[in-house]
Amino acid sequence: MSTASHPIKKVTTHTLRQMKASGEKISMLTAYDYTMARLLDEAGVDVLLVGDSAANVMAGYDTTLPITLDQMIYHAASVVRGVKRSLVIVDLPFGSYQEDPRQALHSAVKIMKETGAHGVKLEGGEAVVDAVRRIITAGIPVMGHLGLTPQSIYQFGTYSVRAVEEKEATQLLHDAQLLEQAGCFALVLEKIPAQLAKQVTEKLSIPVIGIGAGKYVDGQVLVVHDMLGMNQSFKPRFLRQYAQLQQIIQDAVKHYIADVKEQKFPDETEQY
Repeated sequence: MSTASHPIKKVTTHTLRQMKASGEKISMLTAYDYTMARLLDEAGVDVLLVGDSAANVMAGYDTTLPITLDQMIYHAASVVRGVKRSLVIVDLPFGSYQEDPRQALHSAVKIMKETGAHGVKLEGGEAVVDAVRRIITAGIPVMGHLGLTPQSIYQFGTYSVRAVEEKEATQLLHDAQLLEQAGCFALVLEKIPAQLAKQVTEKLSIPVIGIGAGKYVDGQVLVVHDMLGMNQSFKPRFLRQYAQLQQIIQDAVKHYIADVKEQKFPDETEQY
């Protein structure tokens, strides 16, 4: 009898559509480096998002705006090297697609060629539909993003819940349908009322993944550093922390420091 393991079945955009159709929820987390990507992939996460949130959690910026296309490519290539199963999607950073559809296509092609990722994500509705179409025409899968769009934070002036008022909610639903018609394979909804997210999810045939958008969507996404409790100062209502790694890491480091200071490390078994 052969002892060879079964081949790993990769998650694709088609897989996500099948999951929506069957009612299976989609799990998605951010990843920015090889080691974390490998751990998340082996744990079975369906989608890894190389988010422009790397500007915050990896580089310490206050917003996502400063990160560049080349920096996103560096993070994305690192993530792809750690993945065997998960679908890897990369954010188009601020300034890499807003100018015109040609710029958007150039940025998306550069990401795909230099990282090996499986698709891109961009923020916005009606204003970016032409860019979405142009990218998809080149054979590149596109994930949309509506609601709170962090690249527009200076326009919003706040990270508060979006689409609470009827006018904005109506526009969001309209934008979601436009993105589906343009060919997006999935949509992220960030920080909007749960009932509106439910309405969007039921209207669309493509998967809808929420962050702070309630339980009625087709899947959930969180920033992995937040989910693992590596930043105890960030605790929005939508975030559930599944570990408290900030304390665990700091305790381990303090233990290491003490052992070094007290000459307990290394001992005789830890030297050559």
